[in-house]
Amino acid sequence: MEEIGVKEKILKSSEALLTRYGTRSISMDDIARHVGVSKKTLYQHFADKEDLVTEVCFSALKCDQEEYESIEATAENAIDELVKISLVMKKQMAETNPTLIFDLQKFQPRAWSVWIDFRENTIRESVVRNLKQGIREGYFREDIQPEMLAILRLQILEMAFNPELFPKDQFELSQVQAHLFEHFIYGIVTDKGRKLYDKLKKQFQI
Repeated sequence: MEEIGVKEKILKSSEALLTRYGTRSISMDDIARHVGVSKKTLYQHFADKEDLVTEVCFSALKCDQEEYESIEATAENAIDELVKISLVMKKQMAETNPTLIFDLQKFQPRAWSVWIDFRENTIRESVVRNLKQGIREGYFREDIQPEMLAILRLQILEMAFNPELFPKDQFELSQVQAHLFEHFIYGIVTDKGRKLYDKLKKQFQI
């Protein structure tokens, strides 16, 4: 149990560090100092930096999935679900370095593969399900194509992290994501959906 506790501590502390600074600029020495363990202890649990980053990514995405599934299970409708997910994302993005996704893509192939799998087999399916639900409930337009829009939504998510499009000295990641999310929502809602979204937006102060 003690060994599991040490590894869990390393994963959680490393996640906070990597989320804040990205992966490229952080070394195993930095991680060991931040976590408060020796490099020897670090290497007892992880073969190298790529191994650690991959496990951090897997652990973090598993937590995200559990949180999103909890929201899905308790949401009153499709719009309520999207609003609550957007609030979670807003908090996450406020704590995330915009370079993180591109660091994973360019320098951490195994961790990037974990993210791609999560994106295609969890987020995409969730977006498609939500859009179909919203159509049935009358909140989303009947003429939208859920599969197509799910792809668009995923591209929008990643687009906000692109430093060439949104330099971090000019744009805050959480605000970019929130604005793009709202643009997406207003493009798919019916009048009924827009009224509910505006009501929830005011209620949750989005």
